[in-house]
Amino acid sequence: MEPELAPESDLEPELVPESDLEPELVPESDLEPEPEPASEPASEPASGPAPRPRRRGRTTTLIAVAAVLGVVAGTCTGFLVQANRAPDTLPSLAQSTLTQAKGPAPEPLSAAQDRQVKVDGDLRKLLLKRPSGAKDAVLPDGTDGWLDLADYAERFNGPDEEFAYEVDQEFRRAAIAQWREGTRDVDVVLTQYRQVVGLGASQYTTDSFYWAERRPKTTSWPIPGTGDGMAYVHGADDDGVYSAEALAWRGDVSVDIWIYDAKPIPKKKIMDLAERQLERL
Repeated sequence: MEPELAPESDLEPELVPESDLEPELVPESDLEPEPEPASEPASEPASGPAPRPRRRGRTTTLIAVAAVLGVVAGTCTGFLVQANRAPDTLPSLAQSTLTQAKGPAPEPLSAAQDRQVKVDGDLRKLLLKRPSGAKDAVLPDGTDGWLDLADYAERFNGPDEEFAYEVDQEFRRAAIAQWREGTRDVDVVLTQYRQVVGLGASQYTTDSFYWAERRPKTTSWPIPGTGDGMAYVHGADDDGVYSAEALAWRGDVSVDIWIYDAKPIPKKKIMDLAERQLERL
């Protein structure tokens, strides 16, 4: 007896729809990286985020590589050309004997002729002498004609800032002469700098020009024979005090002269003090 055969439809495997067999595709928009934020505009303040650096383009890279290859090729060519040349004869290392000059050796300069010896001595001796009949200053600065760095800085409106400035300029020492003639007060200051790193005397004078020229009602004139020395006459301040100043330098010493008076100060007075002080240097 033959077995009963199942219908063919029952023997075929159940087919799964193709949509169920294919993996779920993620939309391309989901695979793309999120766009990077745009660089900040050039007008963004310094405190804001810094703009991203611009990436070097392909053209720039090719030009750089070509330049390097050109240098290498030129160097190799130079070596080949030099290698094929015959060696040149070198000059003799022996030189003619120098003849010793006859006569006595020159004598060294005296202290009066050697300016550096003069300024390295007692700096107070180079200050202008107090005129006859003049009196001592009402409130003298320093001690025995000397100003240490702290006393020197106290002569400025911002002592702390001036102290730091003078340290940076290699302050060495300062000497001061002060006197009073009637209603007129005079200060003469010589400041010496070490000048190991920079030119402190010149720098101090140049920086002082800026402040002198900012004062209201100011007239200025160059001081003859100083290169860039200047003399200034200022109008009265809020307290009714007139002033004049002279600024110059010579070598490692700066010259700072001040006159204060209850009445206008003539140009001749400040120029005379400046010229006579510079002659002593």
